[in-house]
Amino acid sequence: MAKENTPPAGQAIAEQFAAWACGLDNAAMPKELQETATSALIDHVGLSVSARHEDYVQAIVSSWEGEGACTAFGHARGFDAAGAALVNGTASHGEDYDDTFEGTPVHTSAAIVPAVLAACERYGRSGEDALRGIAVGAELMCRMAVVAPTAQHRAGFHPTAIIGSMGAAAGVGAALRLSPAQMVDGLGVAASFASGIIEYLAEGTWTKRIHPGWAAQAGLRAALFGRAGFKGPRTVFEGEHGFFYAFGVSEIPPDYSKITSGLGEEWKAARIAFKPYACGTMVQPFIDCAIRLAREGVEPEHIERVLCKVGEGTVHRLWEPLAEKRRPSTPYSAKFSVPFGVAVGFVDCAAGLGQFTDERIADPQVLDLAEKVNYEIDPEDEYPRNYTGTVIVTLKDGSIREARQPHMRGGAREPLTRDELLTKFRANTQYGGWTEPQSEALAQWCERLFDAPDLQGIEKFRG
Repeated sequence: MAKENTPPAGQAIAEQFAAWACGLDNAAMPKELQETATSALIDHVGLSVSARHEDYVQAIVSSWEGEGACTAFGHARGFDAAGAALVNGTASHGEDYDDTFEGTPVHTSAAIVPAVLAACERYGRSGEDALRGIAVGAELMCRMAVVAPTAQHRAGFHPTAIIGSMGAAAGVGAALRLSPAQMVDGLGVAASFASGIIEYLAEGTWTKRIHPGWAAQAGLRAALFGRAGFKGPRTVFEGEHGFFYAFGVSEIPPDYSKITSGLGEEWKAARIAFKPYACGTMVQPFIDCAIRLAREGVEPEHIERVLCKVGEGTVHRLWEPLAEKRRPSTPYSAKFSVPFGVAVGFVDCAAGLGQFTDERIADPQVLDLAEKVNYEIDPEDEYPRNYTGTVIVTLKDGSIREARQPHMRGGAREPLTRDELLTKFRANTQYGGWTEPQSEALAQWCERLFDAPDLQGIEKFRG
């Protein structure tokens, strides 16, 4: 029996979002959004190539049985659509170098782009369809991320993993031109496919790496189920047993209007932030501070101690257990350690893929400095609304040096330029073993895709 507060037909959150998404005309997208989508595509494929030889990617490739005509960047073998989405999504997020929606811990492109590309390649859709799918999927993820911004983490879930399944379903649905009713069903199904816990934090194991890839293939499958007529709950967002209550909201009802208010007028996806460093988002402002101080003449051997002023909500992920954060047991664990990030920033004046390796996490100079890094909770810190960093260094001569990064570099306040993103892209593809001609051909393909009649040529980037 329907409850008294069940929304009338057409008024459920999923129905409102689907009505907008399925009626979206690409001409209504602002230029800023299209530029962001192109940057997201470039960043995504470069990262997919960079990790193609990594053991966690190879484990997925070797265990996936599905064959097909879809492309996983850098892999000669063809995959079915779900497999391509899984491999590309995992590879692009695996080194935690992918974009994020600023002010939240949600990574949009690693879940949305691989699902949409796989769907468009498999079903012969145009570049225009791909752009619409990426925009719609990313927009839903960004909007869902601000409905209950800390609830999922508190409940032990990875927000990118669970929200990503919903975004991927919406993105694929928009790319394949599903009807509103089909998209609603796809969203309803996707919520039952959503998964991903954050216990990887204990020892830096691999499960976080697969979360966006799994979300991409889950959302893709859910959208296809919806297209085929499989029924899902239209009250998937706001229902008594809906998404937000299942994943962490226990008492105060969330403000669901954040998903639907101003759709098409305010594009939150246009504010996606691109990372300058290959590690956790909230670590990055502290690395900026360390590199700035190092370039100003602060040398590691002269440092007595380092104090970082932090938001309380970051401590359990970036500082605890402190022994592990100061001496990470794996390169992946190092990516979620402020002590290691600060130390390698001072020593290397860099924090790219080459700084998070077995060699660097065993370097005595880096580890000695990481042991000197401590934290203090700053009650004025704006986390999670804003990611800031303050680093105070006491030198052995007693003098004090300080640096502050007031926001995430690469975000809305200080975005990376296209040239900076292309420099990152080239470094990443080179890291993955590609030649300069291969890299340039892929960059040009990305920059032209949204005007192309189809995804023809994508198969050239398998090897």
